[in-house]
Amino acid sequence: MIETVNATKIRYDETEALALLDGIDTLVATKGKKVETFDLKNDRPDDATLLARMMGPTGNLRAPTARVGRTLVVGFNEDVYARVLNG
Repeated sequence: MIETVNATKIRYDETEALALLDGIDTLVATKGKKVETFDLKNDRPDDATLLARMMGPTGNLRAPTARVGRTLVVGFNEDVYARVLNG
């Protein structure tokens, strides 16, 4: 199933952003060339740490955000998307 949401029209606050992590084993947060990977299944950081990587300066979920299987990718990095999408 593919769901597309226009980030300029639909906003995700902190509670909704954390809810996106339900069923997610890995969070990959990217900002420019910086890439951080979090193992949510075995070593989940606290919510404040996760939200610091997921939320933008306006207090909304950073775009783009994509769920691929049990991985959530926040932010854009071409290499990360190529790796995640190609398994």
